[in-house]
Amino acid sequence: MTRDDIEQALDEELARIAPDISLEDIDRSEDLRDEFDIDSIDFLNLVTALAKRFGLDMPEADYGEMDSFNHLADYLMAHLS
Repeated sequence: MTRDDIEQALDEELARIAPDISLEDIDRSEDLRDEFDIDSIDFLNLVTALAKRFGLDMPEADYGEMDSFNHLADYLMAHLS
């Protein structure tokens, strides 16, 4: 799986959660919750959807590593390798 594949999947899942946000306009290094104005339930839904999509265990203890778009993509790259 390439970084582009992961970012596309992340774009798709974020679009489901925050359909009114233009993905081209976000700062991929900023906190996802701030950039997408999502609450903790939406964040949990995002992580759950990605875990299911990729067949990964993404424990709550790791959520700190998933605070931005880039960090979440890095996390997925590391765990899908």
